[in-house]
Amino acid sequence: MEIQNTDSTWFTESATEIGTAFSLATSSLLHQEKSAYQNIEIYQTKTFGNLMVLDGFIMLSTRDNFLYHEMMSHPALFSHSHPKHVAIVGGGDCGTLQQVAQHSCVEKITQIEIDERVTRVSEQYFPELCTSNHDPRVNFEFCDAIEWMRDAHADSIDIIIVDSTDPIGPAEGLFRKQFYQYCRSALTDNGLVIQQSESPIAHWESITKPMHHEMQAAGFKQTKTLFFPQPVYPTGWWSATMAAKNDIHLVRDHDAKQLNFDTKYYNYDIHLSAFAMPSFLKT
Repeated sequence: MEIQNTDSTWFTESATEIGTAFSLATSSLLHQEKSAYQNIEIYQTKTFGNLMVLDGFIMLSTRDNFLYHEMMSHPALFSHSHPKHVAIVGGGDCGTLQQVAQHSCVEKITQIEIDERVTRVSEQYFPELCTSNHDPRVNFEFCDAIEWMRDAHADSIDIIIVDSTDPIGPAEGLFRKQFYQYCRSALTDNGLVIQQSESPIAHWESITKPMHHEMQAAGFKQTKTLFFPQPVYPTGWWSATMAAKNDIHLVRDHDAKQLNFDTKYYNYDIHLSAFAMPSFLKT
């Protein structure tokens, strides 16, 4: 991470391993703290609203977070026949939680986030994402998600959403066979796990493709990757990978076509097209 000063102050995240960088013009640094796990910064930008940065890596902005949060939640929930219990791993900004809570069929939502400060800072600077935090269906667990999933009751969760940071540091274990085995054990027979899986154009061979192999080695029968734009992330093109204990039923047509809540990006056609595999990618 470097701050450049010209006629404006810019926050720049440099992805040196892929030779790219992304910058946003900022107006001020609103918040900075060192939690027990990471450095948390909130910037006010000139065109993207508030910006959350963890250890120098952009997590979300006010302007475009709906893309990520909607695509991390609705494709999985509408691919399951009747999801009742959803567990979210990470997701401390609570945007994914908010999207899951719009599904009236969901009876219980458990969010397992290791760093409580991310959630508390989000409540202050991204309150629009935290409107479901006091929903009676929601339970927060501020602890290590790998340990929590290891100890979870078998056949107790319908969908696991792994809304994690990049596979470095504490999050590295969330991309490994053992964690996926814990997830598979905790899932019901028709259960699904979906996990953010980085940029398809920059990380397919190094991260996304190995994720498919690790999930399959853990015993998941079927895996699929879906794709969506995400301007503030490296390359601007992002993905999530879904794994099923049995078969992935692509969509509950009627419910996805007749949404009873508002979305900005997700719809039935987006759901179907997001799973289309570009010709240059192979698992």
